This record gives sequence, C-alpha cells and structure tokens, in this order.
Amino acid sequence: MIEEIKTNADERMGKSLDALRSTLGRIRTGRASPSLVDGIEIAYYGNDTALNQVASIIVEDARTLVITPWEKKLIPDIQKAVLKSDNGITPAATSDLVRLPLPALTEENRRDLARQAKHEAEGARVAVRNIRRDAIHDVRELVKEKDVPEDAGHKAEEDIQKLTDKRVGEIDSA
Repeated sequence: MIEEIKTNADERMGKSLDALRSTLGRIRTGRASPSLVDGIEIAYYGNDTALNQVASIIVEDARTLVITPWEKKLIPDIQKAVLKSDNGITPAATSDLVRLPLPALTEENRRDLARQAKHEAEGARVAVRNIRRDAIHDVRELVKEKDVPEDAGHKAEEDIQKLTDKRVGEIDSA
C-alpha cells in the first residue's frame, strides 16, 4: 500500500517535470525551434488541427523556421494562426511556404524570459510539494487506521521527502 502511494507520487512528480520541460521548450529564446509553434492550431476542413499535422516545420537556420503546408491554400490560415498565437513572431509568406524569422533578443526581452522561466519553475515546485503533501497525508491516514505500523509510516514519509528533494533538484537544473 505504501509502495503504491510512493509510486503514484513519483509518477505525478515526473509528469510535473515533463510539463515544465514542455513549457520551457515553448519559450522563445532567439533560437529557432519547431516547439515554438507546437500550440498553434488551424481550421482544416472544419476541424481545429495542430499545425504540425498539416505542414512540415523545419529549422532553416539558427533564427528562421520554415513551414511548408501540404496544401498551398492553407498559407493564409497559417499566417493568421501564427499572428494570433501572440508569440511575437511575424510570418512572411511566399507562394508555397511561410517563413518565421525570429527577431534578435534585447536585454529587456532576456530579463522577461528569465522571469517567465523562474515563474514556471516555481509553479512546478509548488506542484511537486502539493503531491508530497497529498502522499504524506495518505500515509498518515494508513497509520491512523492502523493499516500499517508507525515505523513504516515514518520511513515512507522520509522516502517521500527524499523523492521530493530529488524532483525539486531536477526542476532547478531544468
């Protein structure tokens, strides 16, 4: 029972770390990355479809993304979706593709990006701590109901704290 609680807490903490990494990957850092357009969807035959499902997205050089749609009629829709996504990128379209030139970062933008990354990391730390709180509460309930001995409960709480410290360290390194 205690092992299930620890395993569940570990999985949930891992998902929080994965979510942080995904969020950090979408932050525009001045280098071109296909993950910058991950959340963009366009209307495709009446359905909202992810951009990477209707076009190929490649990195042309360090600061330029190239989106080549499978169907040329999607170019205006792609332009509108990129503009609407509010990621600070202005698309430049040609007859058969859309270029996304990334502007150079200013010192102010760098500070804002660092602030945003710190904010996201703090959110992940809070999520991990909440998972720890829930797991410890579950262990204490088992001890209270006399399902497990007190010594095993204390050992489980120590293990959960060690797991939390490990995950917070991974968040800090990310």
